[in-house]
Amino acid sequence: MKYRLVALDLDGTLLDSQLQIRRQTVETLQRVREKGVQVMIVTGRHHTAVYPYWHQLNLELPAICCNGTYLYDFCGKRPLAGNPMTLQESRELLALARRHAIHLMVYVDDVMGYEVDSPHIGNLLKWSATLPEDLRPRIERVASFDRFLDGGEMLWKFLAFGEDMEALHAFDDEVSEHLDLSSVWSARNRIDIAHGGNSKGHRLAEFIALKNISPQEVIAFGDQDNDKEMLELVGFGVAMGNSRPEVQKHADWVAGTNDSDAIADVLYRFVLTSS
Repeated sequence: MKYRLVALDLDGTLLDSQLQIRRQTVETLQRVREKGVQVMIVTGRHHTAVYPYWHQLNLELPAICCNGTYLYDFCGKRPLAGNPMTLQESRELLALARRHAIHLMVYVDDVMGYEVDSPHIGNLLKWSATLPEDLRPRIERVASFDRFLDGGEMLWKFLAFGEDMEALHAFDDEVSEHLDLSSVWSARNRIDIAHGGNSKGHRLAEFIALKNISPQEVIAFGDQDNDKEMLELVGFGVAMGNSRPEVQKHADWVAGTNDSDAIADVLYRFVLTSS
């Protein structure tokens, strides 16, 4: 099969445990692009937390961000097609999260905001500090989510997280039961909540249709629940070896872990050496 697009999730997939792209992967992606195959990032991240990797790979295509909530054009420095949350939806979700004492980050416009410190926030800030200043994402502590939401134009996504798994599952159950929002687990202890209907698979399907690319001409890589729809959509879905069996059953191929050269190996076998 001749592929025209490679779609890549970031965390747990393109990025290793140190949040780095492996050298062999960078080199192989460059060879893939030289062959005429386009490369696209499809992630749950806010665009400011995508940009360092988009820049490193010297990509051209926009990135699908916040699990399909929007496309972001880094060349034009603007969001493209998007479906953000309404202010009312955001307020209802915030009230529910507070009843469950859930930690949150809120992705608004060009910034990610948080109210209280946590290990997750600490790790995110530590990673950001390793980057050159012009590549660092905007991560800000805010006095009040209420005022933060009121001042935002585009309310992209809420991230709920923590180590109290019982509370997280109870919160997720209530979101699914009472709110018309998209709720998906993006890691063992993280839930992404966005406007209803948003997903990586849905946004990718829209994008490739505009580019006259068939789903069969796309190879995609992922590792979490928020990747399952994308893996099923494309012609060749690859689940990483570090993904759970529930994710792997949605893929056509299970590769090695994100701490190996698995992505490079798959691309070499199925893209670079294919007829």
